[in-house]
Amino acid sequence: MDDIQRAQHYRKMTETPVPKLISRLAVPTIVSMLVSAIYNTADTYFVAKLGTSAAGAVGIVFSIMAIIQAIGFTIGMGAGNILSRQLGAKEDDAATATASSGFFLALALSLVLSAVGILFTDELMMLLGATETILPYASAYAEYIFYGCPVMCLSFVMNNYLRSEGKALFGMIGITAGGLLNIALDPIFIFTLGFGTAGAAMATALSQCVSFIILLAFFLTGKSSVRLSLGKAAKRIAVYISVIRIGLPTLARQGLSSIAMIALNVAAASFGDAAVASMTISTKVTMFAFSVMLGFGQGFQPVASFNFGARRYGRVMKATAFTASVGTVLMLVTSSICFIFAREIVAAFQSSDAMVLEIGTAALRYQALVLPLTGLTTTTNMGLQSTGQALSATVLASCRQGIFFIPLVLALPRLMGIQGVELAQPLSDLMTFVLSVFFLIHFIRKLRALSASVVQ
Repeated sequence: MDDIQRAQHYRKMTETPVPKLISRLAVPTIVSMLVSAIYNTADTYFVAKLGTSAAGAVGIVFSIMAIIQAIGFTIGMGAGNILSRQLGAKEDDAATATASSGFFLALALSLVLSAVGILFTDELMMLLGATETILPYASAYAEYIFYGCPVMCLSFVMNNYLRSEGKALFGMIGITAGGLLNIALDPIFIFTLGFGTAGAAMATALSQCVSFIILLAFFLTGKSSVRLSLGKAAKRIAVYISVIRIGLPTLARQGLSSIAMIALNVAAASFGDAAVASMTISTKVTMFAFSVMLGFGQGFQPVASFNFGARRYGRVMKATAFTASVGTVLMLVTSSICFIFAREIVAAFQSSDAMVLEIGTAALRYQALVLPLTGLTTTTNMGLQSTGQALSATVLASCRQGIFFIPLVLALPRLMGIQGVELAQPLSDLMTFVLSVFFLIHFIRKLRALSASVVQ
């Protein structure tokens, strides 16, 4: 990218009206998140046709997918937020060094996870909550996910870099291409070629390779504001610590999501395969709905971080208010659809098992009731992270699927039976929302103080 393009990009990020800028950046990120959610949901949809135990296997392996995503998003968000502020401060060489450091750190960590997973597949599946009947399906699915782990992780990193630069359209192209290919290959590999659950994993791994190649091409051909080079990677450990520190909220959010999924599977497993399958379906549908908010929030993040680096604090406040209000409306519409058509949605995945239909419908409706609250919660968490307030963002991110959820999912099933499993996440979301209000008040006060100091 030449100096003229950099100057144009700087003006776009600091002068375009906030609602227009966020909306422009949010559309491709929402599309990317929806496509990712669709092909994750497609795996569940097609595999569920193989039976209740096979559907449960997707939920077990999803914990591994969440770990892979946690690594990619932690480093991608951490380095991405730093490089976005560096670009906002016109420190382009430092931004390239940050991007390169994060990329190769993610490569090293994902290779380790891949090796461990391939060596101990069965043991890990049992640890993650697989029953004896689910285990064969889960192990077959997980094997190919571990093979594709490095390219999946690096795709998450590069996609977050492009979003952080304000070039989410490029990220959308890479993710969408892979996602559509995944959806097309699922039925072919699972049914036509007869690979079963392993076929779903093969389709995912192959599709992620395609996404990786497309995303990498944007960096190699100069479409990105930063370059990826081993020679530019930092030699100082402090740089990597800084990347991980800023990415901690994402690690808390994504890493605890994996732990939460394990705890949910273990809790559900005590009520049988039908309970595991139904919670897998309701969780995947909820995540699909929530991906709209995540995508909109990721359109907000580069605006917040870039303008914070450029000392345009008033624009950060406007961006926060706009994202929280619009996000709440989006989630209200989405949750209404989920609540009204909960039974039909669950039946689309598994209509032959009455127990799956009953448990899944109740779980999805409980979750739909609190989905609108995620508009404010997500905006607050992403705003804190984007402006470098790592500790506050990490604490808040740890609540929804960690500090609040894990004790609830361990305790409620003992007190309320299967209804306790269904209510654990909604109650955790409600408690997280209450805490978010206090964090948001403090965040806005800080921005106002910074804005006043600039004016003076």
